[in-house]
Amino acid sequence: MDEGRRTVMFLLATRRGIRSYQGFSDEYARIAGQLRSEGYEVSPPPAARQWERLLKFGEVKTTPHALTARVLERMFQMPVGDLLRSASDMPELEPVRSTRASSPPVLDESDLLMTARDAASHAGEAASLLLDEMTLDQLHDDLVQLSRRYGCSAPGEVYRDATSLLNQAQVLLERTRSPEQHTRLYYAAAQASALLAAVSFDLGALTPAVSFARSAAQYGKTIGNGPVQAYAYGMMAFMAFWDGRPGEAVRLAKTAQQFGGLGDTARRRLYAIEARAHGHLRNTDQAERAIREALEQSSGRRDELHDDIGGEFGFDAARTAMSNATTCLLLRDAEGAEEYATRALTLLRMQPAEQQPIVVAGPAAVDLARARLLRNEVEGAHEALTPVFQVPPNWRGSGMMERLTAARIELTRPEFHSAPAALALAEQIEDFSALSPARRLSAANPLAIEA
Repeated sequence: MDEGRRTVMFLLATRRGIRSYQGFSDEYARIAGQLRSEGYEVSPPPAARQWERLLKFGEVKTTPHALTARVLERMFQMPVGDLLRSASDMPELEPVRSTRASSPPVLDESDLLMTARDAASHAGEAASLLLDEMTLDQLHDDLVQLSRRYGCSAPGEVYRDATSLLNQAQVLLERTRSPEQHTRLYYAAAQASALLAAVSFDLGALTPAVSFARSAAQYGKTIGNGPVQAYAYGMMAFMAFWDGRPGEAVRLAKTAQQFGGLGDTARRRLYAIEARAHGHLRNTDQAERAIREALEQSSGRRDELHDDIGGEFGFDAARTAMSNATTCLLLRDAEGAEEYATRALTLLRMQPAEQQPIVVAGPAAVDLARARLLRNEVEGAHEALTPVFQVPPNWRGSGMMERLTAARIELTRPEFHSAPAALALAEQIEDFSALSPARRLSAANPLAIEA
C-alpha cells in the first residue's frame, strides 16, 4: 500500500502482527471479551471489507460506532480519531531511518513464510466474501412473496417483513465482493425500500414514505435498473399530489416515463398516476388524455419488476379502473367514476375472495359510493360502503381512509342536512375512521380526493 494512504491503525496493526483480518478479528474478540467482563457494551468486529477501509486513509467517511470505537481504542491505546489519521501525520510511529545509505535488508525463510501466510490469509478472506447463491435466491423469493401478498396483508405485518428483508439485503452487501451479487442485493434493497414506501403511505406516514421511495430510486440508479427507478418515481409523484403538489406530481410522473426497460404495466401505472395529478389540477383535457394512454398500453412489452414479480408492483386492469374512477371524481364526473369503479369491483369479484386485494377493493368501493353521492343517492352510497365497513381496523390504509374522508365531506352539502340517512352514514364513517392505523399514528390527513 502507498505509504501516504496508510492510517495510524495500519502501522500499529502491522507492528503487532494483526494486519490480516483473521488476526485482527481474533484480537478484537479478545479485547471485546475483556470489556464485557468489565460491564461495558461492545459491538461485533467490523466486517473484513470495513477492516480494509480502516487501514486506508480517507476511506472511512464517518467515525466507527461508539461501541466499536471502544474496543479499537482499548486495542491500540489511542483515540479512534487518531487511529484513522494518516500515518504520515505521526512520524514518531515510523521506524527510525538512518541518514546513511543502508544495505538491502537480508531476508530469511521466516520473512518469506510470513509474507506467504499473509497472502494466503488475504486470498482466503476474499474467497470467503462470496455468498451462497441460495441465500440470494431465498431473499428474492421472500420479496416476491411479500409483494404478491401485500394487498391481502395488514400494513403493520408488511412493514415488519419488508424491514427485515431490507436489513438482510444491507447486511449481505457487506459480506460479498462479487459485482454480480452486489447488483442482485441492491435490486433486493430497492424492492424492499419500495414496499416500505408503499406501506408507510398506507399507515399514513407521508414523510418516511417519501424517504423510502427516494432510497428505492437511489438503489435503482446504482445498478442502472430502469423499472425500479420508474416505480419509485411513480410513488413520489403519487405522494406529491397527495401532499398538495400536483404540478410536481406531473413532473415526476413524466420523468418516470423516460426510464428505459419499461413494460406495458409500468407505463399503464405511470399514466394513471399522471392522470390523477392532472385531475387535482382540474385539467380535464390532460387528465382524459392520460387515462386514454393508460388504457392503450398493449404493445406486449414486459419487465421483471412490474410483470414477473407483480403483486404490489403490478397494475392490472382492476387497479387501473380504480385509479381512473378517482380521477373522474376529481373532475366531478360522477358517471365516469361510477363506470370505472364498477368495472374495478367486477374484475375483482372474478378472483377468489382470499385473493382480492383490499388496497384496491376498498378504495374502489368508496369511489363508487362517492360517485353516487354526487347524484344525491345516499342509499346507493351506503350499499357500496357495506363491504368497506367490514374491513378490520389494522387493514384500513390511508388510500381507503382519505377517500372516506372525502365521502364524509360530500355528506355536508346543504341538500343532505335534513336527511336522516345521510347523517347516519356520516356518523358511521366517523366511527369507522377513528380506529384506522393512520389515525392512531396521528398522521396528517391530506385529501386523496378534494371536496
